Amino acid sequence: MAVEIFTKVTCGFCMRAKMLLDHKQVKYTEIKIDNDAALREQMIQKSKGAFTVPQIFIHDHHVGGCDELYALHAQNRLDALLESEG
Repeated sequence: MAVEIFTKVTCGFCMRAKMLLDHKQVKYTEIKIDNDAALREQMIQKSKGAFTVPQIFIHDHHVGGCDELYALHAQNRLDALLESEG
């Protein structure tokens, strides 16, 4: 999948990030790490140490969290990243 987002159910930043992706009609895979130590560890490893949610990956490029996703959008760089092949 081109876009993966690691989330927790009660995370407001996760909801905001998904709202932006939904608004842009981007299909993504949501990986809910609530109460799943193995998935949380996978997220930390994949993000090279980030332990907060959301953690967002586009074409295996680590974007970061919600703020970074919105910053890419504000800089008009998000669409190009979504359309790239990695």
